[in-house]
Amino acid sequence: MSAGTPTPTGTLRVRLDLRYDGTGFAGWAAQPGLRTVQGTLEEALTTVLRLPAPARLTVAGRTDAGVHARGQVAHLDVPREAWAALPGRSDRAPGEALVARLAGVLGRGAHPRGAGDVVVWRAAPAPAGFDARFSAVARRYAYRIADSPGTRDPLRRHDVLWHGRPLDVAAMDLAAQWLLGEHDFAAYCKPREGATTIRTLQVLRWERVPEADGGLVVATVRADAFCHSMVRALVGASLAVGEGRRPVDWPAAVLAAGRRDPAVAVAPAHGLTLEEVAYPPDAELAARAAQARNVRTLPAPLPVREPGADGSLEP
Repeated sequence: MSAGTPTPTGTLRVRLDLRYDGTGFAGWAAQPGLRTVQGTLEEALTTVLRLPAPARLTVAGRTDAGVHARGQVAHLDVPREAWAALPGRSDRAPGEALVARLAGVLGRGAHPRGAGDVVVWRAAPAPAGFDARFSAVARRYAYRIADSPGTRDPLRRHDVLWHGRPLDVAAMDLAAQWLLGEHDFAAYCKPREGATTIRTLQVLRWERVPEADGGLVVATVRADAFCHSMVRALVGASLAVGEGRRPVDWPAAVLAAGRRDPAVAVAPAHGLTLEEVAYPPDAELAARAAQARNVRTLPAPLPVREPGADGSLEP
């Protein structure tokens, strides 16, 4: 079932809220012969729901290999009989029963060291018009960096980048502000045929959190959507500024050039975590999904006006 399609007759659309440690996964998307979040979850759902055909998930944001998630959202269309049968003889609601049964299957971990690295913590019928991908209005990521030996915690080595040089966080944050708004982010994306690279970057903020929280350098990145590798490329450009290798206006110049710059290094995946997916009020879900499926273009630039004979600008 492709994303954005209506719920088939006889089925119930179910929203899943999940978290995962991306270390042991080759990304979200199912790939033959590789362990992925989608593949692992679909296999577990097919087993727990006793489906005659494999479960098919639609996700809010496909994460790359090694990227983590605390606030990922997905949906699937479940036969109503299978949903109703979930509690069995218990008095639990179907969603509670599904969460408990998935915990049992996913917690065992068929893959070495994989037990418990993906958790579905909530399952419930989705509101009318809900689409995990297209109904979303924003995705928020965090990128975490330890830039000194004192901020390196071995217990956080899988979700924090250990960086060898101290960073000028104020310069990084200043450079980030020039990237906000709606732009063509082709300079920061890996191109995909037929896909637009126009995005609205709502927040890109760099800060050093208090020592009580590890003293890490943390980026908060929020946009209506992201294209492939966009967040990690933005982080890579910011690191060049923070190290003093590039001036503060360099990331904006890269954006304006409109093409991939080999000087922009894509930051390692493991420092990145999807923290939240935001949705509009229930009454606006279907309209948002329809809007999001439209291919976006930037407004045409205003025509250049030539001065008249008297020096005034003619309309």
